[in-house]
Amino acid sequence: MRKYLVPIIFIISLLIGKDVFAQQEVAANPIIHADVPDMAMVRVGDTYYMASTTMHMSPGLPIMKSKDLVNWELVSYAYNTLADNEKLRLENGNNAYGAGSWAPSIRYHKGVFYATTFSATSGKTHVFTTRDPENEPWKETSFSPSLHDHSLFFDDNGRVYMLYGGGDIRIAELKADVSGLKPGGLNEVIVPDAGKVAADNLMLHAEGSQLYKHDGKYYLFNITWPRNGMRTVVVHRADKITGPYEGRVALRDRGIAQGCVIDTPEGDWYAYLFRDYGSVGRIPYLVPMSWEDGWPVLGIDGKVPDTLDIAVENTGAKALVASDDFKRKKGDNTLPLAWQWNHNPDNNFWSLSERKGHLRLTTGRVDDDVLQSRNMLTQRTFGPESSATVSIDVSNMKDGDCAGFIALQRRYGLVGVKMEEGKKYLVMVSAETNEPVELDRVPLSKDNVHLKIDCDFKERTDKAYFYYSHDGKEWTAIGDPLQMSYTLPHFMGYRFGLFNYATKTTGGYVDFDYFRIRDSIL
Repeated sequence: MRKYLVPIIFIISLLIGKDVFAQQEVAANPIIHADVPDMAMVRVGDTYYMASTTMHMSPGLPIMKSKDLVNWELVSYAYNTLADNEKLRLENGNNAYGAGSWAPSIRYHKGVFYATTFSATSGKTHVFTTRDPENEPWKETSFSPSLHDHSLFFDDNGRVYMLYGGGDIRIAELKADVSGLKPGGLNEVIVPDAGKVAADNLMLHAEGSQLYKHDGKYYLFNITWPRNGMRTVVVHRADKITGPYEGRVALRDRGIAQGCVIDTPEGDWYAYLFRDYGSVGRIPYLVPMSWEDGWPVLGIDGKVPDTLDIAVENTGAKALVASDDFKRKKGDNTLPLAWQWNHNPDNNFWSLSERKGHLRLTTGRVDDDVLQSRNMLTQRTFGPESSATVSIDVSNMKDGDCAGFIALQRRYGLVGVKMEEGKKYLVMVSAETNEPVELDRVPLSKDNVHLKIDCDFKERTDKAYFYYSHDGKEWTAIGDPLQMSYTLPHFMGYRFGLFNYATKTTGGYVDFDYFRIRDSIL
Protein backbone atom coordinates (compact mmCIF):
# COMPACT_ATOMS: atom_id res chain seq x y z
CA MET A 1 0.00 0.00 0.00
CA ARG A 2 2.88 2.40 0.89
CA LYS A 3 4.21 2.38 -2.73
CA TYR A 4 0.89 3.82 -3.98
CA LEU A 5 0.62 6.55 -1.31
CA VAL A 6 2.93 9.16 -2.83
CA PRO A 7 1.43 8.98 -6.36
CA ILE A 8 -2.06 9.31 -4.87
CA ILE A 9 -1.05 12.38 -2.85
CA PHE A 10 0.65 13.86 -5.93
CA ILE A 11 -2.51 13.41 -8.00
CA ILE A 12 -4.62 14.99 -5.24
CA SER A 13 -2.23 17.94 -5.08
CA LEU A 14 -2.61 18.50 -8.82
CA LEU A 15 -6.39 18.37 -8.54
CA ILE A 16 -6.56 20.95 -5.73
CA GLY A 17 -3.84 23.15 -7.22
CA LYS A 18 -1.49 23.03 -4.24
CA ASP A 19 1.79 21.40 -3.35
CA VAL A 20 0.79 19.55 -0.21
CA PHE A 21 4.42 19.06 0.72
CA ALA A 22 5.17 22.80 0.76
CA GLN A 23 4.93 25.03 3.79
CA GLN A 24 1.73 27.02 3.89
CA GLU A 25 3.60 30.33 4.06
CA VAL A 26 7.18 31.50 4.33
CA ALA A 27 8.51 34.84 5.52
CA ALA A 28 9.73 37.36 2.96
CA ASN A 29 11.84 40.51 2.95
CA PRO A 30 11.35 43.28 3.74
CA ILE A 31 9.98 41.94 7.01
CA ILE A 32 8.24 45.25 7.73
CA HIS A 33 7.56 47.59 4.79
CA ALA A 34 7.46 50.66 7.02
CA ASP A 35 9.77 53.08 8.80
CA VAL A 36 11.35 51.03 11.61
CA PRO A 37 15.03 52.05 11.63
CA ASP A 38 17.98 51.47 13.98
CA MET A 39 16.64 48.22 15.34
CA ALA A 40 18.08 46.85 18.57
CA MET A 41 16.93 43.53 19.95
CA VAL A 42 17.11 41.13 22.88
CA ARG A 43 15.70 37.65 23.41
CA VAL A 44 14.27 36.57 26.76
CA GLY A 45 13.38 32.88 26.65
CA ASP A 46 11.35 32.40 23.48
CA THR A 47 10.27 36.03 23.18
CA TYR A 48 12.08 38.75 21.26
CA TYR A 49 11.92 42.44 22.16
CA MET A 50 12.89 45.15 19.70
CA ALA A 51 13.49 48.89 20.11
CA SER A 52 13.61 51.39 17.28
CA THR A 53 13.94 55.09 16.49
CA THR A 54 11.01 57.50 16.18
CA MET A 55 12.98 60.68 16.95
CA HIS A 56 10.70 63.71 17.44
CA MET A 57 7.55 61.66 18.03
CA SER A 58 5.85 61.42 21.41
CA PRO A 59 5.60 58.95 23.05
CA GLY A 60 8.92 57.62 21.84
CA LEU A 61 11.38 54.74 21.82
CA PRO A 62 8.83 52.09 20.83
CA ILE A 63 9.16 48.58 22.24
CA MET A 64 7.87 45.70 20.11
CA LYS A 65 7.71 41.97 20.78
CA SER A 66 7.65 38.85 18.60
CA LYS A 67 7.64 35.09 18.92
CA ASP A 68 9.00 34.38 15.43
CA LEU A 69 11.24 37.36 14.44
CA VAL A 70 8.78 38.09 11.63
CA ASN A 71 5.58 39.43 13.13
CA TRP A 72 5.86 42.24 15.67
CA GLU A 73 3.40 44.03 17.92
CA LEU A 74 3.83 47.26 19.85
CA VAL A 75 3.76 46.69 23.61
CA SER A 76 4.96 50.00 25.10
CA TYR A 77 7.05 53.13 24.74
CA ALA A 78 10.05 53.80 26.96
CA TYR A 79 9.04 57.45 27.40
CA ASN A 80 6.01 59.70 27.02
CA THR A 81 8.06 62.83 26.38
CA LEU A 82 11.82 62.97 25.92
CA ALA A 83 12.27 66.47 27.33
CA ASP A 84 10.34 69.71 27.70
CA ASN A 85 11.93 72.51 25.69
CA GLU A 86 11.09 74.91 22.87
CA LYS A 87 12.19 72.50 20.15
CA LEU A 88 9.96 69.70 21.35
CA ARG A 89 7.09 72.14 21.99
CA LEU A 90 7.45 73.65 18.50
CA GLU A 91 7.77 77.12 20.02
CA ASN A 92 9.26 80.34 18.63
CA GLY A 93 10.04 78.76 15.28
CA ASN A 94 12.00 75.90 16.85
CA ASN A 95 11.45 72.21 16.11
CA ALA A 96 13.03 68.82 16.66
CA TYR A 97 12.38 67.39 13.19
CA GLY A 98 15.07 64.85 12.40
CA ALA A 99 16.35 65.09 15.96
CA GLY A 100 14.75 63.96 19.23
CA SER A 101 16.19 60.55 20.19
CA TRP A 102 18.14 58.21 17.92
CA ALA A 103 19.49 54.66 17.66
CA PRO A 104 18.47 52.86 20.86
CA SER A 105 20.01 49.88 22.61
CA ILE A 106 18.00 47.26 24.52
CA ARG A 107 19.34 44.70 26.98
CA TYR A 108 18.07 42.29 29.63
CA HIS A 109 20.19 41.87 32.76
CA LYS A 110 19.33 40.19 36.04
CA GLY A 111 15.59 40.38 35.49
CA VAL A 112 15.58 43.99 34.29
CA PHE A 113 15.05 45.37 30.78
CA TYR A 114 17.20 48.35 29.84
CA ALA A 115 16.26 50.56 26.86
CA THR A 116 18.73 53.35 26.25
CA THR A 117 19.01 56.17 23.75
CA PHE A 118 20.74 59.50 23.28
CA SER A 119 19.63 62.92 22.14
CA ALA A 120 21.20 66.10 20.86
CA THR A 121 17.84 67.77 21.60
CA SER A 122 18.13 67.06 25.32
CA GLY A 123 21.93 66.88 25.41
CA LYS A 124 21.77 63.66 27.42
CA THR A 125 22.03 59.89 27.38
CA HIS A 126 18.73 58.40 28.56
CA VAL A 127 18.34 55.07 30.39
CA PHE A 128 14.90 53.46 30.86
CA THR A 129 14.25 50.36 32.97
CA THR A 130 11.39 47.99 33.70
CA ARG A 131 10.88 44.37 34.74
CA ASP A 132 7.87 43.99 32.47
CA PRO A 133 7.77 45.98 29.18
CA GLU A 134 4.10 45.16 28.65
CA ASN A 135 2.63 45.90 32.06
CA GLU A 136 5.05 48.01 34.11
CA PRO A 137 5.92 51.64 33.28
CA TRP A 138 9.49 52.40 32.33
CA LYS A 139 11.55 54.41 34.81
CA GLU A 140 14.08 56.96 33.56
CA THR A 141 17.50 58.15 34.57
CA SER A 142 19.66 60.35 32.37
CA PHE A 143 23.17 61.73 32.35
CA SER A 144 25.53 63.86 30.32
CA PRO A 145 27.10 63.71 27.84
CA SER A 146 25.00 62.41 24.97
CA LEU A 147 26.77 59.22 23.80
CA HIS A 148 26.21 58.94 20.05
CA ASP A 149 24.89 55.64 18.61
CA HIS A 150 25.83 53.74 21.74
CA SER A 151 25.53 50.05 22.58
CA LEU A 152 24.90 49.14 26.22
CA PHE A 153 26.92 46.11 27.33
CA PHE A 154 26.97 44.11 30.57
CA ASP A 155 30.20 42.14 30.74
CA ASP A 156 30.60 38.80 32.49
CA ASN A 157 32.78 40.33 35.20
CA GLY A 158 30.00 42.69 36.34
CA ARG A 159 31.34 45.83 34.66
CA VAL A 160 29.03 47.90 32.48
CA TYR A 161 29.95 49.84 29.35
CA MET A 162 28.66 51.84 26.44
CA LEU A 163 30.45 51.68 23.11
CA TYR A 164 29.70 54.78 21.09
CA GLY A 165 30.86 57.40 18.61
CA GLY A 166 31.29 58.03 14.91
CA GLY A 167 34.51 57.29 13.04
CA ASP A 168 36.56 56.43 16.10
CA ILE A 169 34.57 54.02 18.30
CA ARG A 170 35.02 54.66 22.00
CA ILE A 171 34.27 52.77 25.19
CA ALA A 172 32.87 54.45 28.31
CA GLU A 173 32.51 52.60 31.60
CA LEU A 174 29.28 53.17 33.51
CA LYS A 175 28.28 52.91 37.14
CA ALA A 176 26.87 49.52 38.10
CA ASP A 177 23.32 50.92 38.17
CA VAL A 178 23.77 52.47 34.69
CA SER A 179 22.99 55.92 36.09
CA GLY A 180 26.03 57.66 34.63
CA LEU A 181 29.69 57.50 33.76
CA LYS A 182 31.85 55.73 36.34
CA PRO A 183 34.34 58.15 37.89
CA GLY A 184 37.81 57.00 36.89
CA GLY A 185 36.37 54.29 34.63
CA LEU A 186 37.46 53.43 31.12
CA ASN A 187 36.88 56.14 28.53
CA GLU A 188 39.03 55.70 25.46
CA VAL A 189 39.10 54.93 21.73
CA ILE A 190 39.13 51.19 21.09
CA VAL A 191 38.69 51.10 17.29
CA PRO A 192 40.18 54.10 15.46
CA ASP A 193 38.42 54.96 12.19
CA ALA A 194 36.38 51.75 12.29
CA GLY A 195 35.06 52.21 8.75
CA LYS A 196 38.46 52.01 7.09
CA VAL A 197 38.19 48.22 6.72
CA ALA A 198 35.54 48.94 4.06
CA ALA A 199 37.36 51.72 2.17
CA ASP A 200 39.90 54.48 2.60
CA ASN A 201 37.56 57.13 1.22
CA LEU A 202 34.33 57.23 3.23
CA MET A 203 31.23 59.34 2.74
CA LEU A 204 29.96 58.25 6.17
CA HIS A 205 32.40 57.12 8.85
CA ALA A 206 31.53 54.18 11.07
CA GLU A 207 28.59 54.54 13.46
CA GLY A 208 25.63 52.53 14.75
CA SER A 209 27.60 50.42 17.23
CA GLN A 210 26.19 47.13 18.52
CA LEU A 211 28.44 44.94 20.73
CA TYR A 212 27.98 41.22 21.45
CA LYS A 213 30.00 38.48 23.11
CA HIS A 214 30.10 35.03 21.50
CA ASP A 215 32.30 32.06 22.39
CA GLY A 216 34.51 34.26 24.53
CA LYS A 217 35.16 36.94 21.89
CA TYR A 218 33.76 40.46 21.55
CA TYR A 219 32.11 41.40 18.27
CA LEU A 220 31.46 45.03 17.38
CA PHE A 221 29.10 45.72 14.46
CA ASN A 222 29.00 49.11 12.71
CA ILE A 223 27.89 50.59 9.43
CA THR A 224 29.87 52.82 7.13
CA TRP A 225 29.41 54.26 3.64
CA PRO A 226 32.30 54.23 1.16
CA ARG A 227 32.24 57.12 -1.27
CA ASN A 228 30.67 56.05 -4.60
CA GLY A 229 29.52 52.89 -2.83
CA MET A 230 26.67 51.90 -0.52
CA ARG A 231 25.89 51.53 3.16
CA THR A 232 28.05 48.64 4.38
CA VAL A 233 28.17 46.48 7.50
CA VAL A 234 31.58 46.09 9.12
CA VAL A 235 32.49 43.92 12.10
CA HIS A 236 35.47 43.93 14.44
CA ARG A 237 36.42 41.22 16.93
CA ALA A 238 38.76 41.03 19.90
CA ASP A 239 39.64 38.77 22.81
CA LYS A 240 39.32 41.69 25.24
CA ILE A 241 36.66 44.40 25.26
CA THR A 242 39.38 47.05 24.97
CA GLY A 243 40.99 45.32 22.00
CA PRO A 244 43.05 45.11 19.96
CA TYR A 245 40.33 44.62 17.34
CA GLU A 246 40.63 43.19 13.84
CA GLY A 247 37.93 43.98 11.32
CA ARG A 248 36.38 43.06 7.99
CA VAL A 249 33.37 43.79 5.79
CA ALA A 250 30.37 41.72 6.89
CA LEU A 251 27.77 42.68 4.26
CA ARG A 252 27.54 44.89 1.20
CA ASP A 253 24.21 44.41 -0.56
CA ARG A 254 21.67 47.05 -1.70
CA GLY A 255 22.62 49.31 1.19
CA ILE A 256 21.01 46.96 3.72
CA ALA A 257 22.88 47.86 6.89
CA GLN A 258 22.67 48.96 10.54
CA GLY A 259 20.71 47.14 13.15
CA CYS A 260 21.48 44.17 15.36
CA VAL A 261 22.09 40.42 15.50
CA ILE A 262 20.06 37.89 17.48
CA ASP A 263 20.03 34.16 18.16
CA THR A 264 17.03 31.86 18.44
CA PRO A 265 16.36 29.27 21.16
CA GLU A 266 17.25 26.64 18.55
CA GLY A 267 20.70 28.16 18.02
CA ASP A 268 20.07 29.87 14.66
CA TRP A 269 21.41 33.39 14.11
CA TYR A 270 20.03 36.36 12.21
CA ALA A 271 20.91 39.97 11.57
CA TYR A 272 18.13 42.55 11.59
CA LEU A 273 19.14 45.44 9.31
CA PHE A 274 17.35 48.31 7.61
CA ARG A 275 17.39 49.63 4.07
CA ASP A 276 16.72 53.18 2.91
CA TYR A 277 13.72 52.75 0.63
CA GLY A 278 12.47 56.08 -0.56
CA SER A 279 9.65 58.02 1.05
CA VAL A 280 8.24 55.09 3.07
CA GLY A 281 11.39 55.32 5.15
CA ARG A 282 13.98 52.86 6.46
CA ILE A 283 12.57 49.35 6.30
CA PRO A 284 13.82 46.21 8.14
CA TYR A 285 15.27 43.10 6.50
CA LEU A 286 15.86 39.79 8.25
CA VAL A 287 19.23 38.33 7.23
CA PRO A 288 20.37 34.75 7.89
CA MET A 289 23.70 34.62 9.72
CA SER A 290 26.19 31.86 10.45
CA TRP A 291 29.57 31.57 12.14
CA GLU A 292 32.64 30.52 10.17
CA ASP A 293 36.17 30.46 11.59
CA GLY A 294 35.10 32.67 14.45
CA TRP A 295 33.51 35.34 12.20
CA PRO A 296 29.84 36.16 11.60
CA VAL A 297 28.80 35.57 7.98
CA LEU A 298 25.75 37.59 6.91
CA GLY A 299 23.46 36.61 4.06
CA ILE A 300 23.60 33.81 1.52
CA ASP A 301 26.69 34.08 -0.68
CA GLY A 302 26.96 37.70 0.38
CA LYS A 303 23.36 38.57 -0.52
CA VAL A 304 20.22 39.17 1.51
CA PRO A 305 17.58 36.65 0.42
CA ASP A 306 14.11 37.78 -0.62
CA THR A 307 12.48 34.77 1.06
CA LEU A 308 13.43 33.07 4.29
CA ASP A 309 13.30 29.52 5.56
CA ILE A 310 10.83 30.51 8.27
CA ALA A 311 7.40 28.92 7.97
CA VAL A 312 5.26 31.88 9.01
CA GLU A 313 3.27 34.47 7.11
CA ASN A 314 4.32 38.12 7.25
CA THR A 315 1.76 40.50 8.64
CA GLY A 316 4.08 43.37 7.76
CA ALA A 317 3.13 46.68 9.36
CA LYS A 318 -0.44 45.65 10.23
CA ALA A 319 0.26 45.29 13.95
CA LEU A 320 2.05 48.66 14.04
CA VAL A 321 -0.94 50.65 12.77
CA ALA A 322 -4.55 50.75 13.95
CA SER A 323 -7.91 52.05 12.84
CA ASP A 324 -9.67 54.02 15.57
CA ASP A 325 -13.32 54.96 16.03
CA PHE A 326 -12.37 57.08 19.08
CA LYS A 327 -15.02 55.37 21.21
CA ARG A 328 -13.87 55.05 24.81
CA LYS A 329 -15.33 54.05 28.11
CA LYS A 330 -16.13 56.91 30.45
CA GLY A 331 -12.96 58.47 31.82
CA ASP A 332 -10.70 56.75 29.28
CA ASN A 333 -8.57 59.27 27.43
CA THR A 334 -5.93 56.85 26.11
CA LEU A 335 -4.84 56.18 22.55
CA PRO A 336 -3.78 52.91 20.88
CA LEU A 337 -0.01 52.46 20.78
CA ALA A 338 -0.02 52.96 17.00
CA TRP A 339 -0.63 56.70 17.56
CA GLN A 340 2.24 59.12 18.20
CA TRP A 341 2.10 62.90 18.50
CA ASN A 342 4.26 64.99 16.21
CA HIS A 343 6.49 66.51 18.93
CA ASN A 344 5.21 66.94 22.49
CA PRO A 345 1.44 67.37 22.79
CA ASP A 346 -0.30 69.99 24.87
CA ASN A 347 -2.76 67.80 26.75
CA ASN A 348 -5.01 70.76 27.53
CA PHE A 349 -6.13 70.95 23.91
CA TRP A 350 -7.08 67.43 22.89
CA SER A 351 -9.75 65.10 24.26
CA LEU A 352 -11.54 61.82 23.69
CA SER A 353 -14.22 62.59 26.26
CA GLU A 354 -15.55 66.07 25.44
CA ARG A 355 -17.65 64.55 22.69
CA LYS A 356 -18.40 60.86 22.91
CA GLY A 357 -16.90 58.80 20.10
CA HIS A 358 -14.75 61.65 18.77
CA LEU A 359 -11.22 62.99 18.97
CA ARG A 360 -11.42 66.72 19.62
CA LEU A 361 -8.50 68.95 18.63
CA THR A 362 -8.76 72.51 19.92
CA THR A 363 -6.44 75.33 18.91
CA GLY A 364 -4.45 76.65 21.84
CA ARG A 365 -2.18 79.10 20.06
CA VAL A 366 -1.64 80.81 16.71
CA ASP A 367 0.71 79.26 14.13
CA ASP A 368 1.50 80.16 10.55
CA ASP A 369 2.23 76.70 9.16
CA VAL A 370 1.01 73.15 9.64
CA LEU A 371 4.54 71.91 10.39
CA GLN A 372 4.65 74.17 13.45
CA SER A 373 1.17 73.22 14.65
CA ARG A 374 0.83 71.53 18.04
CA ASN A 375 -1.14 68.33 18.69
CA MET A 376 -0.82 66.66 15.30
CA LEU A 377 -1.66 62.99 15.82
CA THR A 378 0.17 60.57 13.52
CA GLN A 379 0.59 56.97 12.40
CA ARG A 380 3.01 55.35 9.99
CA THR A 381 2.30 54.99 6.32
CA PHE A 382 3.47 51.64 4.93
CA GLY A 383 4.05 49.79 1.70
CA PRO A 384 3.55 48.54 -0.87
CA GLU A 385 0.28 50.49 -0.57
CA SER A 386 -1.56 52.14 2.28
CA SER A 387 -4.72 54.17 2.43
CA ALA A 388 -6.39 56.02 5.29
CA THR A 389 -9.67 57.90 5.67
CA VAL A 390 -10.99 60.24 8.32
CA SER A 391 -14.30 61.91 9.06
CA ILE A 392 -14.25 65.41 10.52
CA ASP A 393 -16.86 67.80 11.92
CA VAL A 394 -15.74 71.37 11.19
CA SER A 395 -18.77 73.25 12.55
CA ASN A 396 -16.80 74.86 15.39
CA MET A 397 -13.83 76.25 13.47
CA LYS A 398 -12.93 79.92 13.79
CA ASP A 399 -11.84 82.35 11.12
CA GLY A 400 -8.28 81.58 10.04
CA ASP A 401 -8.40 77.96 11.19
CA CYS A 402 -7.12 75.08 9.07
CA ALA A 403 -7.86 71.44 9.92
CA GLY A 404 -7.64 68.11 8.17
CA PHE A 405 -5.45 65.25 7.06
CA ILE A 406 -1.78 65.31 6.05
CA ALA A 407 0.86 63.10 4.47
CA LEU A 408 3.60 64.33 6.79
CA GLN A 409 7.19 64.95 5.83
CA ARG A 410 9.10 68.11 4.95
CA ARG A 411 7.57 67.94 1.47
CA TYR A 412 4.08 67.28 2.72
CA GLY A 413 0.67 67.20 1.10
CA LEU A 414 -2.62 67.81 2.87
CA VAL A 415 -6.34 67.82 2.27
CA GLY A 416 -8.40 69.82 4.71
CA VAL A 417 -10.75 72.66 5.49
CA LYS A 418 -9.86 76.34 5.75
CA MET A 419 -12.19 78.97 7.19
CA GLU A 420 -11.78 82.44 5.73
CA GLU A 421 -14.10 85.42 6.30
CA GLY A 422 -16.80 83.18 7.70
CA LYS A 423 -16.73 80.73 4.78
CA LYS A 424 -15.28 77.22 4.65
CA TYR A 425 -13.32 75.72 1.78
CA LEU A 426 -11.97 72.28 1.04
CA VAL A 427 -8.31 72.72 0.09
CA MET A 428 -5.38 70.66 -1.11
CA VAL A 429 -1.95 72.05 -0.22
CA SER A 430 1.35 70.69 -1.54
CA ALA A 431 4.85 71.38 -0.28
CA GLU A 432 6.44 69.21 -2.96
CA THR A 433 8.79 72.09 -3.84
CA ASN A 434 9.53 72.73 -0.11
CA GLU A 435 7.20 75.74 -0.02
CA PRO A 436 3.48 75.11 0.61
CA VAL A 437 1.22 75.95 -2.33
CA GLU A 438 -2.57 75.71 -2.35
CA LEU A 439 -3.33 73.76 -5.51
CA ASP A 440 -7.09 73.50 -5.26
CA ARG A 441 -10.07 74.75 -3.24
CA VAL A 442 -13.76 73.90 -3.27
CA PRO A 443 -16.49 75.77 -1.33
CA LEU A 444 -17.84 73.67 1.55
CA SER A 445 -21.41 74.13 2.74
CA LYS A 446 -21.60 71.09 5.03
CA ASP A 447 -20.30 70.67 8.57
CA ASN A 448 -19.09 67.10 8.08
CA VAL A 449 -16.67 65.88 5.45
CA HIS A 450 -14.67 62.71 4.80
CA LEU A 451 -11.01 62.94 3.72
CA LYS A 452 -8.73 60.30 2.22
CA ILE A 453 -5.04 59.89 1.39
CA ASP A 454 -3.73 57.00 -0.72
CA CYS A 455 0.00 56.20 -0.71
CA ASP A 456 1.61 54.15 -3.48
CA PHE A 457 5.10 52.96 -2.54
CA LYS A 458 5.34 50.12 -5.09
CA GLU A 459 8.78 50.01 -6.70
CA ARG A 460 9.45 53.44 -5.13
CA THR A 461 6.61 55.08 -7.03
CA ASP A 462 6.18 57.27 -3.93
CA LYS A 463 2.96 59.00 -4.91
CA ALA A 464 0.25 60.29 -2.57
CA TYR A 465 -3.29 61.06 -3.76
CA PHE A 466 -5.87 63.23 -1.99
CA TYR A 467 -9.67 62.96 -1.93
CA TYR A 468 -12.80 64.23 -0.23
CA SER A 469 -16.32 62.85 0.10
CA HIS A 470 -19.64 63.98 1.52
CA ASP A 471 -20.87 60.48 2.30
CA GLY A 472 -17.70 58.41 2.80
CA LYS A 473 -18.52 56.30 -0.26
CA GLU A 474 -18.11 58.38 -3.40
CA TRP A 475 -14.70 60.07 -3.49
CA THR A 476 -13.58 63.11 -5.48
CA ALA A 477 -9.90 63.79 -6.18
CA ILE A 478 -8.64 67.22 -5.14
CA GLY A 479 -5.45 69.00 -6.14
CA ASP A 480 -2.55 67.07 -7.66
CA PRO A 481 -0.77 63.88 -6.64
CA LEU A 482 2.20 64.51 -4.36
CA GLN A 483 5.59 63.20 -5.40
CA MET A 484 6.72 62.13 -1.96
CA SER A 485 10.36 62.54 -1.03
CA TYR A 486 12.39 61.37 1.96
CA THR A 487 14.22 64.44 3.21
CA LEU A 488 17.00 64.60 5.80
CA PRO A 489 15.54 67.61 7.66
CA HIS A 490 12.72 65.30 8.82
CA PHE A 491 14.70 62.03 8.55
CA MET A 492 11.54 59.91 8.74
CA GLY A 493 9.18 58.07 6.44
CA TYR A 494 5.85 59.70 5.62
CA ARG A 495 3.11 59.60 8.25
CA PHE A 496 -0.62 60.08 8.21
CA GLY A 497 -1.49 63.03 10.46
CA LEU A 498 -4.64 64.61 11.91
CA PHE A 499 -4.31 68.34 12.63
CA ASN A 500 -6.06 71.57 13.53
CA TYR A 501 -4.31 74.93 13.87
CA ALA A 502 -5.24 78.60 14.12
CA THR A 503 -3.72 81.49 12.20
CA LYS A 504 -5.81 84.27 13.82
CA THR A 505 -7.78 83.33 16.94
CA THR A 506 -7.52 80.42 19.37
CA GLY A 507 -10.33 78.28 20.74
CA GLY A 508 -11.78 76.79 17.57
CA TYR A 509 -12.08 73.03 17.50
CA VAL A 510 -12.84 70.11 15.22
CA ASP A 511 -14.07 66.60 16.00
CA PHE A 512 -12.69 63.55 14.21
CA ASP A 513 -15.24 60.73 14.12
CA TYR A 514 -12.97 57.94 12.86
CA PHE A 515 -9.60 57.02 11.38
CA ARG A 516 -9.56 53.95 9.12
CA ILE A 517 -6.43 52.48 7.63
CA ARG A 518 -6.00 49.70 5.09
CA ASP A 519 -3.24 48.02 3.09
CA SER A 520 -4.58 48.61 -0.40
CA ILE A 521 -5.73 51.43 -2.64
CA LEU A 522 -9.22 51.01 -4.07
